[in-house]
Amino acid sequence: MYKHTVSLLLAVSSLMIFFGGCSKSDMVKKEEPVVPVANVAGTVKTESASKKPAIQSSKDSIVSETVNPITNAGELKAALENIYFDFDAHVLSPQARETLAKNSEMIKNDSAINVRIEGNCDERGSDDYNLALGEKRAKAAMQYLMTLGISEKRLSVISYGKEKPVVAGHDEASWAKNRRDDFVITSK
Repeated sequence: MYKHTVSLLLAVSSLMIFFGGCSKSDMVKKEEPVVPVANVAGTVKTESASKKPAIQSSKDSIVSETVNPITNAGELKAALENIYFDFDAHVLSPQARETLAKNSEMIKNDSAINVRIEGNCDERGSDDYNLALGEKRAKAAMQYLMTLGISEKRLSVISYGKEKPVVAGHDEASWAKNRRDDFVITSK
């Protein structure tokens, strides 16, 4: 009897370790490249995320490790607007669609750039949940930009989940500003 119990416990724990250790998501942890960007005044500064990207995807390729400076990137970066989402949602609001339409016109005017869409969430929810939600938000914006005529090859998405808040508060006004997609200029 004791032998059978030990054998059963060993088999069950082996299965738990096997199935518990298998990853069910496509997480790619990679250092974000430092991107030289000319700001509006014309000087050059470097941008780098303080955190590592959590999820990064594109149907054709992952964001290039080397990024060339773009002459009008500062003006374009300043002109591209973020879009915001409701709590626990990745559906584009009418305001977000209007903002994406404006962004698409600016992106269409410069064929030398690519855009990385960064999905972000507020601090509520687990890390895994927010990474998945951030990716859904970025992909929703990407799909809409594609319907507006931007080539899929010029767009990529990444999710930072709750790792890159722009406001540190713990109230609805702060959370609303952190539920967003940022648009980052990269080159071809």
